Order: sequence, then structure tokens, then C-alpha cells
Amino acid sequence: MNHPYKDILYLPNPTSKKHPRMSMYDRAAQFSPFAALTGYDAQIQETARLTNTKIELSDDEKINLDATINHIQTLLPNSPEVEIIYFKPDIHKSGGMYLTVIDTIKKIDTHQRIIITSNKDIIEFNDILSITEKN
Repeated sequence: MNHPYKDILYLPNPTSKKHPRMSMYDRAAQFSPFAALTGYDAQIQETARLTNTKIELSDDEKINLDATINHIQTLLPNSPEVEIIYFKPDIHKSGGMYLTVIDTIKKIDTHQRIIITSNKDIIEFNDILSITEKN
């Protein structure tokens, strides 16, 4: 069989005197995949991230919650420590997550219907699932 490149087939590879040989790792990196869809992986992760739906309190539960907030407001000069479980809406998609805060209350604003803790958390009355006084 007469091969057309027979005369050059077994010649040594030329090497540069100015540039060192590339490592096998660097050569392989040239052929690694690239991110053609920038941000696609982040979008997939965001879509897969689960959120909770907000639990709606019954009228009786709302009355009990208001009574508890009013009671805690009478204790406010003593900086009562409370545990608050509240819903924090997600800024990117529907739903959110429930958080638990154990802190002292700095202020209860009944007009704006918010509680401000000593760590400057602002919690709306409508987002509170439960509030209990810690002894």
C-alpha cells in the first residue's frame, strides 16, 4: 500500500526554542466545554429552589395573636424576650420561608402593624405565625 504522506509520517514533532511545551492539563483545558448559555445553571437552580406557601390564620388565631402582641406591648419597658415565627416572602418567586427569631422587642408600632426587634428585624403583624414570651 502506497501512503500519500509516507515521507513525513515518521518525522519527529517540531519543538519551539522560544515557547515551552504545553502541559497535558493545559492542552486538555482547550477542549473543555464552555458556558454557551451564561446564567442558565443559575436559572435552573433558582427554579429548583423550593418555597413554602404562607399559612393563613383563622379568625380565632388572629384574635389570640393580637391579644399576645397587646400583652407584650405592656411589657415593653422591660425589653421582653420573645420567640417569633414569621413568614418572609421570597423576592424572586411566589412563596417564601418561615423564620424563627428569638430576640428582645425594641418597638411595636400598631399603626403600621410592625414589630421591630433589637437586631432591627422588621416583622409585619400579617406575617406572624406565632409569638411567645420567653421567660
